[in-house]
Amino acid sequence: MIYQKIIESRGKEKLFALLIDPDKCNKEHLKKLLPIAMQCNVSMILVGGSLIKVDFGQFVSSIKEQSSLPVVIFPGNAMHFSTEADAILLLSLISGRNSDFLIGNHVIASNAIKNSGLEVLSTGYILIDGGVQTSVQYMSNTMPIPASKIDIAVATALAGEQLGLKMIYLEAGSGAINPVPTELIIAVREAVNIPIIVGGGLKTSEQVKAAWNAGADMVVVGNALENDIEKLPLLAAR
Repeated sequence: MIYQKIIESRGKEKLFALLIDPDKCNKEHLKKLLPIAMQCNVSMILVGGSLIKVDFGQFVSSIKEQSSLPVVIFPGNAMHFSTEADAILLLSLISGRNSDFLIGNHVIASNAIKNSGLEVLSTGYILIDGGVQTSVQYMSNTMPIPASKIDIAVATALAGEQLGLKMIYLEAGSGAINPVPTELIIAVREAVNIPIIVGGGLKTSEQVKAAWNAGADMVVVGNALENDIEKLPLLAAR
């Protein structure tokens, strides 16, 4: 069970997830990337993006054929689904007020998810301003929480925990100029007891380690590796 692994790793091991956008990763790129990911002790692979034009299920199957790493769906909407994956990060965009991303897409996909047998990782998704309008902000039609409004981020995370969500995902967005501030991560860590995932704008090993040290149980990197696979060992180093 992936969630059990996340829980058991807390206080012992920091986790690193590799986010792969099917539209930005062709067969040749994937063939080079996956062996490096396994050598670097990547914890899991997240698959998703805001817009996906390729066959999502086929892409997930290709990863499973070439890698033994757990594959978790990182859905942009209800169409991003495959029974070939191991789990789905069921994201509820609790920082926004767009009902489609709070519950709407979840209702559409609910029966398919139940029948699939996939492990469901219900997660409160909190968008933090990363210094530029990101795809997730535009596609979800929601405003990010300003990076300086730590009290709002903390209250939002706390509400997510109180609603029974299993994890909190602090997201600056793909291609963000600035990652989630460490002081914000620290404040959320002090407020909630559930695992915290941090992603978006993490381009250097120093930024990754800062997120871990601030209290992130798992960091997610994707955009920084799309054109430079060789950075993965450095970024994933514990």
